[in-house]
Amino acid sequence: MGRYTGPKGRINRRLGVNVYESAGAIKALERKEFPPGMHKRRKKPTNYGLGLAEKQKIKFHYGLRDRQLNRYFNKARRTKGNTGEQLLVICECRLDNVVRRAGYTLTRPQARQGIVHRHFQLNGITVDKPGIMVRPGDVITLRKRPNIQKLYTAIRESMTVVPTEWINFDDSNFSAIVTTKPTYDDVSVHVDANMVVAFLSR
Repeated sequence: MGRYTGPKGRINRRLGVNVYESAGAIKALERKEFPPGMHKRRKKPTNYGLGLAEKQKIKFHYGLRDRQLNRYFNKARRTKGNTGEQLLVICECRLDNVVRRAGYTLTRPQARQGIVHRHFQLNGITVDKPGIMVRPGDVITLRKRPNIQKLYTAIRESMTVVPTEWINFDDSNFSAIVTTKPTYDDVSVHVDANMVVAFLSR
């Protein structure tokens, strides 16, 4: 099954957090701070249900398939340190997430679409795979096409860019440099990492 393409506001309401950053999805949660569907009295969530919800936050926030998330989880288990924290750090290193965090786009789906359409270059090479893992020293730039430059300049000017310590954006040439590897404190989604580990270890 492919990535979720349905109403993003429903997912925000279901999980109770803005995993999708589009204006409509954020307004949906602000307007109705309860899950979608028939609003009957709901049962107390089970440990399985709580773990599933935390896993879904990661899956939808980073736009992952279950197979990709499981692959990252297995990689995190082989890495020194807290497995849950390492899993989130791995997700932060995805190219589409870095494009979003650098301030090129408003949302991660928008960043993913731009990469797939070959709008970006990594270290001078045009790429089309959103899941590429970036490393310290990597440089992300736009392809030197007037229409692409104009598009992302307009997007950046329309948004409030939140500075990210591990990414340095150079306005003079519209490039982003990954200065260091992100840490757990840099993760952009609030998740109970230990609960996710317990759920994926089943």
